[in-house]
Amino acid sequence: MGSTLILLVILGLIVAFALWGVGIYNGLIAARNAFRNAFAQIDVQLQRRFDLIPNLVETAKAYLQHERGTLEAVTAARTAAQAGLSAAKASPGDPAAMAELAQSQGALNGALGRLMVVVEAYPDLKANQNMMQLTEELTSTENKVAFARQAYNDSVMTYNTKREVFPSSVVAGMFQFAPAALLEIPADRPEMRDAPKVQF
Repeated sequence: MGSTLILLVILGLIVAFALWGVGIYNGLIAARNAFRNAFAQIDVQLQRRFDLIPNLVETAKAYLQHERGTLEAVTAARTAAQAGLSAAKASPGDPAAMAELAQSQGALNGALGRLMVVVEAYPDLKANQNMMQLTEELTSTENKVAFARQAYNDSVMTYNTKREVFPSSVVAGMFQFAPAALLEIPADRPEMRDAPKVQF
């Protein structure tokens, strides 16, 4: 009778420990899915941005006959930024992919910023209704990208904290939950911190 009771207690402890481990594992999965979903929102906004840029370039092309280099730089930066986004989509949270995404988006911001400086010198282009609408949409999209980036970074912080604290760190190590990287703007690239100024 006594040995049966001891066996039941041990069995109960094993079941409780297993349930505890499953709970931690499921919590890590939920946190990882949350930051991946947050990254998907960045993807949506960046795709919208990419869709606006060709229209912006086409509208400007008629007015900027002598600024082909600026327009080509925007187009090239857009292509590079799309490649950076594709790499990040394949592995959201991967440090190398997130660094590539931040760098390529920064280059695109710079190219768009230079285009807007050039546009300022062409009053007819600034007054063009299509150009005004496109720049307004681009500004709105830039704001949505910033909000999506913040939501992603918050989700990554939650996930990383969950995988680093004890006892979750034990389960995270056993099942190889890798740390996720923030989508950060490098401190040495202050021009990347601001959305391109596109208001007229």
